[in-house]
Amino acid sequence: MNTPDHVLVVGASAGGLATVEALRRKGYAGQVTVLGAESHLPYDRPPLSKQILSGSWEPERARLRPPSALSALDAEFVLGDPATGLEVSARAVRTASGRVLSADAVVVATGLRPRTLPGQTGLAGVHMLRTLDDALALRMDLLSGTRLVVVGDGVLGAEIAATARGMGVPVALAGPQPAPLALQLGQPAAGLLAELHAEHGVELRLGAAVSGLTERHGRVTGVRLETGEVLPADVVVVAFGAAPATEWLAGSGLELADGLVCDSRCRAAEAIYAVGDMARWHHETLDRSLRLENRTNATEQAITVAGNILGEDRPYTPIPYFWTDQFDAKIHVHGMPSPDAEVSIVEGAVAERRFVAVYRRDGQAVGVLGWNMPKQARQHRAELATTPLLAGSA
Repeated sequence: MNTPDHVLVVGASAGGLATVEALRRKGYAGQVTVLGAESHLPYDRPPLSKQILSGSWEPERARLRPPSALSALDAEFVLGDPATGLEVSARAVRTASGRVLSADAVVVATGLRPRTLPGQTGLAGVHMLRTLDDALALRMDLLSGTRLVVVGDGVLGAEIAATARGMGVPVALAGPQPAPLALQLGQPAAGLLAELHAEHGVELRLGAAVSGLTERHGRVTGVRLETGEVLPADVVVVAFGAAPATEWLAGSGLELADGLVCDSRCRAAEAIYAVGDMARWHHETLDRSLRLENRTNATEQAITVAGNILGEDRPYTPIPYFWTDQFDAKIHVHGMPSPDAEVSIVEGAVAERRFVAVYRRDGQAVGVLGWNMPKQARQHRAELATTPLLAGSA
């Protein structure tokens, strides 16, 4: 494979930037262009639901790199111009402004778009949280609002609820699961997380899906549950999941199936690769298609893709990992735990809220969770590296 003269990275967030940095670290001296939908320089998303929302960080602190470091990469950043189409054979990307950017290799790193509720568009007081501007707008509303309802009982929803309570805002958390993150953590961790939220004053309205919103004069007034009950709200955050931002690839001929489908090298077509939340690739160790939505995956996958662009020809075979900080809990999850796995506490104690749990299926470890014990959880992570049963733990 010839080294490309020009690499175009579509997406200017963590995965896109990590791809550029990895290319340069590996000695690539060719032309690099980064196309970003937002006008901001690359910034980190995990702080949005915590430090940026709470106001403990100024927005500039979320930047992934200072301008001087970006300048040293010798890459052209084309910002505020979303991609609208891709011609695969020419490796040419069209943008909303009418630009056509062509390259010898293209890396797609366009991330996710939040899911929405019917009727939420244009309704005052209703927010999503995906971008820096989203976080700042939500913060402004929370400073003047009197009651928040968070729609979504996953990682993002639970983090927003925790941050808002820390700001002194009355919060209700709504979603269909029996406890926050129940499908990801199982018991006892999800039950303990529910206890933690309740102790800090979060009103948990779980076990019933949200069917819609109520409004008056163009402003939200409540969240309607499938039971018919309405939770009153001045501010609502819709955080019940996101979909891969691949609609701009429709008609390109690339395979789209809950993400941009790639081989084990994260390659969707000749000289076209995918990185981050929207990349669905074949994990050779697990022998299955996988798509991961977390910050660690975006940067690790970028390193593999950069190497493959330069001819290394290596599969991407990570052990999945994510973390979340809520109130005083720092939760680190390795592997693929699931609610139906057998859970054993191998260090610490649940009652002390400091423990490591190992998730097993048929006697073999498929996941490790550390609750305020990150170092110890990493040590137990080694048990996952040789576990064939991860392949069956969707």
